[in-house]
Amino acid sequence: MLGATQTLLGACAIAIFGVSLITLHHLLLNPLQRWLEPRARMVASVLLAAMLATCLDLGLRAWALPLYQSLSPYPALIAVQCVVFQYAQGEQRRWQSVAQWLGAFAGLCVALGACREVLAGWASIRLVALLPGALLLLGLLLALYNRVCLRHALTRRQGKR
Repeated sequence: MLGATQTLLGACAIAIFGVSLITLHHLLLNPLQRWLEPRARMVASVLLAAMLATCLDLGLRAWALPLYQSLSPYPALIAVQCVVFQYAQGEQRRWQSVAQWLGAFAGLCVALGACREVLAGWASIRLVALLPGALLLLGLLLALYNRVCLRHALTRRQGKR
């Protein structure tokens, strides 16, 4: 996400590709869940994610070569996000939580791309156009989000019985 969001166009493209591939992965793997044991489910998830990312890669090469060249290796890495997203959910498979996570992912991509383009292009801050600057900007955006959403963390009882 950090490498592909240098411009707003790249950020929107990665957000759209990521949301669509993760949704397709989720839709295609759900019917197979009950027939596969956990080890076979993991192999099927990886193969399905690789197939979807390869189809996206080949489609971009065929129909949108300039976009493919600007995004270079990042559309293929969406396969990793598909697998991580599938296993980060655990056993709960509610569509509302899936939609919230995908919306947050797309919103973060677009916000990061817009901020990077504005700061690099119009404010002439060159560091933001580079990857370390993107990491710093992501940290600032997350800090701003944590500041605006004043939810207190749950107290943990670590070390107590």
